[in-house]
Amino acid sequence: MKPPPSRAGAFKYGPRPGTFVAGRGDLAERLRCGPEGGAVRAVGTGVRTGVEAALGAWNAVMFEIKKICCIGAGYVGGPTCSVIAQMCPEIRVTVVDVNESRINAWNSPTLPIYEPGLKEVVEACRGKNLFFSTNIDDAIKEADLVFISVNTPTKTFGMGKGRAADLKYIEACARRIVQNSHGYKIVTEKSTVPVRAAESIRQIFDANTKPNLNLQVLSNPEFLAEGTAIKDLKNPDRVLIGGDETPEGQRAVQALCAVYQHWVPKERILTTNTWSSELSKLAANAFLAQRISSINSISALCEATGADVEEVATAIGMDQRIGNKFLKASVGFGGSCFQKDVLNLVYLCEALNLPEVAHYWQQVIDINDYQRRRFASRIIDGLFNTVTDKKIAILGFAFKKDTGDTRESSSIYISKYLMDEGAHLHIYDPKVPREQIVVDLSHPGVSEDDQVSQLVTISKDPYEACDGAHAVVICTEWDMFKELDYERIHKKMLKPAFIFDGRRVLDGLHQELQTIGFQIETIGKKVSSKRFPYAPSGEIPKFSLQDPPNKKPRV
Repeated sequence: MKPPPSRAGAFKYGPRPGTFVAGRGDLAERLRCGPEGGAVRAVGTGVRTGVEAALGAWNAVMFEIKKICCIGAGYVGGPTCSVIAQMCPEIRVTVVDVNESRINAWNSPTLPIYEPGLKEVVEACRGKNLFFSTNIDDAIKEADLVFISVNTPTKTFGMGKGRAADLKYIEACARRIVQNSHGYKIVTEKSTVPVRAAESIRQIFDANTKPNLNLQVLSNPEFLAEGTAIKDLKNPDRVLIGGDETPEGQRAVQALCAVYQHWVPKERILTTNTWSSELSKLAANAFLAQRISSINSISALCEATGADVEEVATAIGMDQRIGNKFLKASVGFGGSCFQKDVLNLVYLCEALNLPEVAHYWQQVIDINDYQRRRFASRIIDGLFNTVTDKKIAILGFAFKKDTGDTRESSSIYISKYLMDEGAHLHIYDPKVPREQIVVDLSHPGVSEDDQVSQLVTISKDPYEACDGAHAVVICTEWDMFKELDYERIHKKMLKPAFIFDGRRVLDGLHQELQTIGFQIETIGKKVSSKRFPYAPSGEIPKFSLQDPPNKKPRV
């Protein structure tokens, strides 16, 4: 295909074969692709010629995305690209990862992650226009668009440890992309990153430039909720795309918009500059985490006064200015995003000399930590102020229901506090593999030496976990926990038998459970009429998975 004719050198070949950029002429320098996906307009002149329209059509064709490469086959990259493949059957989507076992799992009947509806989407597209591979370099070379969906954990050492995001995987991806790229390519950050991370990627690209290479950097953060990720991807509240406010940057934005417009209405696709897009992701997660910490702080007040936090949440949630979402009191929020993003926001504010703002958002994390310690303290106090050598059943280890993700799960923290007191834990979760539970609890900051092998047992079903237990602790709101035969469980437990409901999943069963003989403790409400007169033995120390491991005496 030959390029369209141009006026006397007003245009010249651009940084990739077959594209054009404006020459030095004033009119030509002002030409850019318009919002209609290829229309070229002369800004400030009111002139639109056939030549310019032809040039716009040429650019529109050449910016069409036919092949997508996603680096990172985790909780973001896997589901996102599976849905893109299903919604855009003409686009070839390849998800790559250095972890060969993970890629093998994506190519098998047993996917590496659990997400309702994901398996059906993958099986419908895999081998047609959806592929999973460890051949990263070839996938990058062939792609028109590269998603960066790698992990950005919180730093555990060095400057900013415990708060700043570790961008080593992002940097490694940027270097590998520029090494294996030629021509024109759009690079899009999908991972949750600190503000101006795109600038770092662009600096790597600029420092390693080569002839005929043009890499455009976009920000396209994900707003998925694990457990409803497929639903969120197919019917999103919004799709946010940030790019440079330059003609080339806007052309890249429109190209990515065209992919999402296969199934997302145009009015739900929001375009911003890169910095606004990156900050919007951090701010959104910070606001959601803030609401959870707010209602959890009220739950402590409810327990002290006799109010019911569920009734309070319903009352304030009916105010349309507030709304009823994310007002569910619990043992605390978890997952890969909330704590990491709030800490990242705190670090950003401190780096920008905004200590008051940093302190405000730090309180969201502090309340979440307090809620976990407070719940663990209630367990210990309820069991006559000691849990040493007592069997405690932990029901649920994922950070929320309908997912197998355990990152920053409150179950890890509750288990750590109980292990520190010498409790024997019998843990059951319907979707979290045994190996994952052992890895999480063997983290140097959680336990040491052979503490897990001595104190932790992974059960195959909830009845096995509860057999002979002093207490049942519900840490994840799996629906199946509402349907258990609690009379059967009570018969095999030591008496008095306790239930500590950290997720309010048994609210409708309190009367029945008390009739059976259970002593019930739940978040944000006084249930048991007979409370044992034991005062807290002391403050449980703060703990974070981001903290460096501390040596402690063996139990």
